[in-house]
Amino acid sequence: MADYHFVYKDVEGASTQWDDIQRKLGNLPAKPPAFKPAPFTPANDQASLPKDKSWIDEKTEQDLEDLEDNPDLDDDRFLEEYRKKRLAELRETAKVARFGSVVPISGSDFVREVSQAPADVWVVVILYKEGIAECGVLMQCLEDLAAKYPATKFVKIISTDCIPNYPDRNVPTVLVYNSGAVKANHVGLRSFGRRCTPEGAALVLCQSDPVLNDGQSGNGRSRKAVIDGVRKRFIEKVVTEHENDDDGSSSD
Repeated sequence: MADYHFVYKDVEGASTQWDDIQRKLGNLPAKPPAFKPAPFTPANDQASLPKDKSWIDEKTEQDLEDLEDNPDLDDDRFLEEYRKKRLAELRETAKVARFGSVVPISGSDFVREVSQAPADVWVVVILYKEGIAECGVLMQCLEDLAAKYPATKFVKIISTDCIPNYPDRNVPTVLVYNSGAVKANHVGLRSFGRRCTPEGAALVLCQSDPVLNDGQSGNGRSRKAVIDGVRKRFIEKVVTEHENDDDGSSSD
């Protein structure tokens, strides 16, 4: 005859009277607490959240275009007007801040990239030669400036590709163009001071014209306004470096 065994399980957390007596005597471990699920909290419905300026500010240009026929904005004239304003700002920023690095060009590119650049664009051209240390120092400074002032066009060209037989002793040379004409030229690294820095190079470039444009302040900035902005950046950098030095010395 087959041997059948039946196992009976009570409700989870339930206990018999015998088990309770054994726990009091210390023969069984304490009864584990009954499972209690955390209270249910429904997730926020993004579509039901209140819509304000911050909601618009978080949107990309494509998002704002997609909201053009959004029924949620039909009854809110302020948000609709703010959406249009924000979209115009994003488009203007994308249009103005269109450079951002030092772009290599060849001799055949010079007229198109430099001489024929739009009248509202300042072009900074560095003539250089590979293997000359001074060129590397100035190039690094101009790369920094190109990133900070993306509405100013920076290009680099090998000196002899631009001007045949241009002497190596004159490189690096920087030419500043606007409206197809040379507005300034700086020959040699010495033109940018004893210790060439991005801030020092910025001041030299803006000696006579508002060459640098960060794309945030419009194209009608005066030379004084640009130089004031450069000096402000320089002071902020000095203060930051000083604070970092203090933090390093205090941790030693």
